[in-house]
Amino acid sequence: MSYRSLLRVAGVGFFPLGFLARLPYATSALSTLILLQAATHSYAFAGLAGAAQSIAIAIGGPLVGATTDRYGHRTVGVAAAIANFGAWTVLLAASHGSRASMLAAAALVGLTQPQVGPLVRVHWSRLVQSRNEHHLLSPAMSYEASADELSFVAGPALVGLLASLSPLAPAVATMALLAASTFPFALVYAHRSTRQQASGRQDKPYLPRRPLAVMFLAMVAMGAIFGSVQTAVTVYANSIDDPGAAGLVYAEFGIGSALAGTACAWLPQRFSLRARYVSFAAILCAGMLILFIGAQLVSVPAAVAVASFTVAPYMISLYALTERLAPAGRAAVAMTVLSAGGPLGTAAGQAVSGNLAGTHGVDGALLVALIVAAGALLLALSAFLADRTRCIARVGRRRPLAGRSASHR
Repeated sequence: MSYRSLLRVAGVGFFPLGFLARLPYATSALSTLILLQAATHSYAFAGLAGAAQSIAIAIGGPLVGATTDRYGHRTVGVAAAIANFGAWTVLLAASHGSRASMLAAAALVGLTQPQVGPLVRVHWSRLVQSRNEHHLLSPAMSYEASADELSFVAGPALVGLLASLSPLAPAVATMALLAASTFPFALVYAHRSTRQQASGRQDKPYLPRRPLAVMFLAMVAMGAIFGSVQTAVTVYANSIDDPGAAGLVYAEFGIGSALAGTACAWLPQRFSLRARYVSFAAILCAGMLILFIGAQLVSVPAAVAVASFTVAPYMISLYALTERLAPAGRAAVAMTVLSAGGPLGTAAGQAVSGNLAGTHGVDGALLVALIVAAGALLLALSAFLADRTRCIARVGRRRPLAGRSASHR
């Protein structure tokens, strides 16, 4: 019933176009890696360019969010799609030039990356609020998490198929998706939230930095887990002399996560967002423990399949809490700051787990995921306890005032 209501509120066309619009984000990193490796015949340089692109995405995302809060979703969404298309054109041209130009062009692609996932969540928030259907926000966030996960299954699969034709083909396909889906999606669907920006452009509401920093670090942890698992499945595939198996095993991670995210729409309303955050952080930690032990006792594919169901609920709680803490006039920058933690964490997770995998194989890479998940749980518990302490302190400050008021009466 919840998802049927989302169709009614957003319109049927929103969903297929919105899914295609986020695919360039999912194809970007692998397309860049394949293009530059073919151009330089160096995996090391291609990996360096990919890291530069990830860092640029983390830097550019909040800039896009801040600009969106000021000028509106439609204007910035259309401009970002055009700019990213132009950046890919520069990267294709640079692939025939020097390595310095390739590195700069790869960073430019990341800097101009359209932030479809974070900004569409802001769109949902304003859409359900404008229709006074706040109960639909939870299923909307669940749908978005599932769509993100499925995009990271479909995107790399598409790149893999096209790469067999030509190393240029994935980059060209990414540009085609930008022109045929990301651009029209921003043009058609983003205008509804643009109108709500005008009243607060000059007077910026306060954005709570400490809670947002907690959410950012939590997303960094999630990204590090992604990076560690990617490294682990790559090492596993090489160990069985089947490099192509890496994509299939990692696809399990995305599919299981998408299914779990879809199911989150039916969680009861009385299950508060803060309780969900702590609970799902604990479940994520348990999932990484299962992955670490299961990979040794059973098999990596089986362990990945089970652990995948613990990912999306945790991510949904982060997006939902960020939506709750951000004032309306700063929601876009808050969402993009949160999302910036993902690529930063992924790059760090890949670097650390890659070093450990060199000496300890799959177990070394998965140990990083387990340690990071434990850290994410500690972060969630400390944030929850700090919030409870602040609530108790506020109540304590009110009571003496109430007592004095009563005595005067």
